[in-house]
Amino acid sequence: MIVAMLRAGVAMLCLTMCACGFRLAGSDPLPGVLARPYLSLKDPYTDFSREFERQLRGAGATMQTLRANSTAVIDVTQDRVEQRTLSVSATNIPTEYELTYTVTFTVHDADKELLAPQTLSLAKDYSFEENALLAKEHEADILRQQMARDLVSIAMRRLTSLK
Repeated sequence: MIVAMLRAGVAMLCLTMCACGFRLAGSDPLPGVLARPYLSLKDPYTDFSREFERQLRGAGATMQTLRANSTAVIDVTQDRVEQRTLSVSATNIPTEYELTYTVTFTVHDADKELLAPQTLSLAKDYSFEENALLAKEHEADILRQQMARDLVSIAMRRLTSLK
């Protein structure tokens, strides 16, 4: 009985939220010109590349394997992660690093440029301890993956603004 009431309550809440126009963040539909995009990547195995393709598919895009069959080309010209030392100890061992993830992309169709080159960059720093080398490398990997997801979210918002 209680379970049935909870289900009914959840269903009513969902219907109410849908009726008022509520949508989850990042669920804006892609414009028609991006229905069948060709994704041109320098390296298809980077965190950004994989997440970008996944989110495009999730937004309803049918990815094309041939440029000629596409409605638009998304050209990722830069996908780079850099690490720089922020501080060192008295014995010249790094104690803090900064990761910077930078991507540049543009969108065009057969005739014209639809979106001028967009350069997006995020930076995060993390502490480093020589005694916890594996843990700190794992932390850097997690930061890099999160920055890639954040950059893809920003890129997707820019893509949904196309008309």
